Order: sequence, then structure tokens, then C-alpha cells
Amino acid sequence: MLRVNSINKSFGGDTILKDISFQLNSGERLGLVGPNGCGKTTLLRILAGLETPDLGGFQFSRSDVRLGYLPQGLQVSGTIGGFFDEMAGNLNDLTSELERLAAALTGGSNQPGLQQAYDRTLAQMEIAAQSATRVPQMLAALGLEEYALYTPVGRLSGGQKTRLGLAGVLLSAPEVLLLDEPTNHLDLEMLAWLEEWLVESALSRRAAVLLVSHDRTFLDHTVTGILEIDPLTRQLQVYAGNYSAYVEQKMFERQRRMQDYQEQQAEIVRLRRAAASVRQDAAFKKGGKGDSGDKFAKGFFANRTKGTIKRAKNIEKRIETLLTEERLEKPRQGWQMKLDFGEAGESSRAVVVLEDLSVGYNGMALLSDLNQQVRYGQRLALIGRNGAGKTTLLRTITGELPPVSGRARLGPSVRCGYMAQEQEVLHPEWDALETICSFAAFSETQGRAFLHKFLFSGDDVFKKVGSLSYGERARLMLACLAAQGCNLLLLDEPINHLDIPARSRFEQALVGFEGTVMAVVHDRYFIDGFANSVWEIGDEGLKVIR
Repeated sequence: MLRVNSINKSFGGDTILKDISFQLNSGERLGLVGPNGCGKTTLLRILAGLETPDLGGFQFSRSDVRLGYLPQGLQVSGTIGGFFDEMAGNLNDLTSELERLAAALTGGSNQPGLQQAYDRTLAQMEIAAQSATRVPQMLAALGLEEYALYTPVGRLSGGQKTRLGLAGVLLSAPEVLLLDEPTNHLDLEMLAWLEEWLVESALSRRAAVLLVSHDRTFLDHTVTGILEIDPLTRQLQVYAGNYSAYVEQKMFERQRRMQDYQEQQAEIVRLRRAAASVRQDAAFKKGGKGDSGDKFAKGFFANRTKGTIKRAKNIEKRIETLLTEERLEKPRQGWQMKLDFGEAGESSRAVVVLEDLSVGYNGMALLSDLNQQVRYGQRLALIGRNGAGKTTLLRTITGELPPVSGRARLGPSVRCGYMAQEQEVLHPEWDALETICSFAAFSETQGRAFLHKFLFSGDDVFKKVGSLSYGERARLMLACLAAQGCNLLLLDEPINHLDIPARSRFEQALVGFEGTVMAVVHDRYFIDGFANSVWEIGDEGLKVIR
């Protein structure tokens, strides 16, 4: 379906993609992974025709392949219905076009490509007709059923726009599907639906899928192969199987490279010792028996000395080759965010107590009659569909929202840190250094050193919060929580914009954190590795899963 040949792309002299080549076949589902900023989005934009490569190119199996592309941030105006018409085709417009083409064909027009245009329009009509009947089902599956087709897209939140874009792309019946982080803002129920749709679509319609995602469980359930872009070489490596298979292969590769590196280092040490020993032997022969008055002995030992020196030089030449032409680099641990929340400090055993609590807005309750406790050291995942009240509950616990009834109280000595979904607690006009220094009594030097742990280096610390990417804001918010010395962390979708290495490091830090954590999260891999308790919020209220 798609063949990519030696694509290269640079911006401002910096190489983003280098010699990228791979093939995407019918029915195949490939996951594109790598740290944020390594070129994944750029590659998708090139394949979608929105960017031009500097070198190389790509080719679809047919010129009329139906391509579906979902960008990270959907920029759409007009109404929801108008967007669907644009994606799948407006039946009235297509009918008029088909009638025009039919009239031209029956009239004996010699216009080239007329029959092909007629066939394409007829196929688009079939897709548009099928899509029209599936719109309500698609909107319901993605949690947008409350909106009428005449609703302006501008009324939707960022997450709802992402889901609308996903619905539009899927309704267009693409043969090649390019998805850039489609799982952002999807709850567990929607994730399961999308997984089933992608697998079924590839199996039944032989659609080909290339997707970027940091959701490891989603990748495990959907992809048949992994494409990894190395952030240092900017080159691409292909791995067979799902994400877990990819991780196993990477671990095996690293172990093998480490063994080869250690064996080469041991060989260099052995050769250096051998060369030094031979040199010492040559020096002994030159200053020893070879200096006697016996001319024969002098000549004999002189020749042996020359041969010994030659051996030493050969050994040293081999060492030089191992250090240059055949040099093996020590396998790097890889890109990682250095995250340490430090000591949590003392706290009461009952950290959060909900007493006959009802939460909501303007006196209207989303959740009612909550009577639960969160204990010290608990790592609690809050799950449930979007809009069920998870964020509202966290905001009520922090005191940002008043309860509709009842109360939510914190235990004595509890110091609460809150990470909002879009980090709206950060001041957009402050830079990263000013922000971190407002959370802790750091000097400029201390603040810069602390931010460096969170991958803010050099002049990055002077970037305004308002100009930071979502991932950068998430890292900054994590830094602020770490600097505060909190013993209760309330995290609202904290890993939404973090790539896989950052998510892994974040999980490790939370597991090592001695305090209490309540996190709204939809990443099942994260939940399995982090949570020792799970609360599910649904139509029937709050249910303790474990």
C-alpha cells in the first residue's frame, strides 16, 4: 500500500529524519515510536502531503488510494455535520457531480479520464451513504452523542475536537490510515472500541495503519510491527510484533551490544598488556646479552630485538584499529527524564476522607453519597468514562470546587500537590525558571540545576509557559510538584502528553514515592504498574475495583 524510500528532512540545519525507509502493506498495522521531538509527527505530515522531504520520497500502490490522516491538533471551522460532509463527502454534491459525469459520458464526450472520474465519484457516493448511517453510532462510541450535527466545532473542547477528528477519519473509510496520537483524551471504554475497530478494519477491509501512540497497552493490542526512530541517529529501525515483543528485542539487542563492548574492552586491555610486555622484553634484549663482546651474539640479539619491536608495533596497530575503525560504543541507557519526588514526610494515616460527599457544578451533582477513605501510601487510579466526574472529584478534594453536599477533608499534616489536565495552574507569562522558583526557594543556579533534571537545559529555562508544548508543560508541572515536597499528589491525566521513556520514568518515581497518590489515568500499562487501588466512576457512582 505504501513504500517509503530514503526520506531525509532537516529544519534550520538540524537533521530530523535521515534515510527513512520502510513498507506498509495491506492489512498491516505499524506503531511509530520514539521520544518526543524525534520526527514522528514530521514523518506523518510528509506522508499526508503536508510537508515535503528534502531527499527521498514515498509511493502508494495506487494513485487513488483513500488516505485518512488524524493530526494531533484538529483545526476545523464550521459545524460537526459540515466536517463529516467534508471528510466522507456530501451526498447532494456527489449526486450532482455524478449526473454531470453521466451526461458527459452518454453525450459522447472525449474528455480524458472521464470514466475514471465517474467511477471515483460513484465510490465516494457509496462511502458517503454508508457514513451517513453510521454517524450517530460513531458519535456515541466517541462520547459526542450529545451534540447535534449543526453544533459549531468551536464549542468543543480540545479533547472533543480530537475525538471528532477521529470519527471523521474513520467514517471516510480510508485504505491507508495515519493517526498521530489518537488515544489522547480517550477513556478506557473508547480505547477498547478503537482497538477493536482498527483490528477489524485491517482484517475485513485490508486497511493499512500507521499510528503514533505512547499508550503501550494500546500498541500491544493493535499493532503488528514497530517502527522506532532513534533520537540520535534520526534513522529508523523495524521490529516485528507488538510493543512487548519490541521491548524484548531491544533488551536482547542491548545485552548483545553490551557483551560485544565488554569483550572488546577486555581485548584492548589484554593487547595493551601484551604490547607493554613485548616492549619490555625488547628493551631487556637490547641492554642485556646483546651488549657482550661476542659479535655473533650481538647480531643475533639485535635481530631478535628488531623482531620483538615489530611484534609490539603490530599489537599496537591492532589496538589502534579497535579504538578507531572497529570501535564499539558503549550502549547508552537512552533518553530519560530524571524525576525524583524525594522524601514525602510524615502524614496522618487517613489522608483523604469523603463524608456523604456529592460533587458537581451549580448545585447539580455528578457524583453523590461518597463515603470513602484514602489511606497513607495508597496509589489510587481513578478510572471511568470522560465526563463521569473524575476531575470534579479531584478539584473538590483540593478545595477548588465547593461540594454540592457533605465534605471532603484532608488529614492532619497533609501537603497536597495538584496537577491539572492542561496545567492551567501555571502562569502563561512566566518562564520555566520563574515558575520553579515560585514553588521553592531556589536561587537561579539551583533552579536551573533542578530544571535540568526535567530536560530543561540552556535557554530552555527562559521559555514562556504559554509557548511550551503540552509535553513541556507536563514536565514543568512535575518539577513544581517535586520541588514543593508534597505528601499527597492529585494528578489529572498526568501522562497524556509524555512519551514512552518519560512515562516509564514517571512510573518509577511514583512507585518510589512514599506518600499518597490519586491519579486520573486511562493508560492501562500505567495502571497495572503503578496502582495498588482502583476506583471506577460510572453511571452507578463510585465502585472500588481493588
